[in-house]
Amino acid sequence: MRQHNSPLTEVLPPLVVGLIIVAAWEAACRIFAIPPYLFPAPSAIAQAIVNDTPGLMRALWSTLKVALIALGLATAIGSALAFLFVQNRLIERSFFPYAVIMQVTPIVAIAPLIIILVKNTQVALVICATIIAVFPIISNTTIGLRSIESGHQNLFAINRATRLQSLIYLRIPSALPFFFAGLRIASGLALIGAVVAEFVAGTGGRSAGLAYEILQSGFQLDIPRMFAALFLITITGIALFLVMAALSKLALGRWHDSEFEQDS
Repeated sequence: MRQHNSPLTEVLPPLVVGLIIVAAWEAACRIFAIPPYLFPAPSAIAQAIVNDTPGLMRALWSTLKVALIALGLATAIGSALAFLFVQNRLIERSFFPYAVIMQVTPIVAIAPLIIILVKNTQVALVICATIIAVFPIISNTTIGLRSIESGHQNLFAINRATRLQSLIYLRIPSALPFFFAGLRIASGLALIGAVVAEFVAGTGGRSAGLAYEILQSGFQLDIPRMFAALFLITITGIALFLVMAALSKLALGRWHDSEFEQDS
């Protein structure tokens, strides 16, 4: 039997766990008198965010902009390649291994080369983040486009459906759950790629991202501010994941079983 979870039952349990962890963290820092330059309490991190809100928000926007552009490019490129792969097995066998190579190659190893070759630093950051984020889209969408029920496929064949009709009315609906699963993964990877690329590039000034703020805070031993930047990265990653999950529910919630909870 299908049932919808209420927003309260979805949000309340992790919120309570998070509050317990924060309270225990704050209490431990106060009880054991841990210096902020070693391990700051949540109150010190919050104070750092309040004290430097404009600078941190500017850095957050710089990092988020790179991540969003990379996510958009990864979605477009990954989807196009997946559609290409399902048209011909030879094409997939020829090019898919190179997508795997891109995924398993550490971005920190190739980011310096990309930054040297690409004169525009922001473009180089986007390229690095896109390389990290594109593989889940390619892999999941390709699997989804191939995961069609044989009965449905036979029905389309009996009715002499064209290749385009089969793609639009059969393959794409079957692939959507896989695509959105890949999109949720890619959103986090795009943010990770943006931060890693910023670490390598070391961009400063008004275009500095959160990675640069973390580096600067570490050099200055301003540990609460460093944790504040880390906290903003974490919150941004969670927000991106929730947005992708909401898009998935919006697209699949009325018809696909993956968006319903089964009663045992």
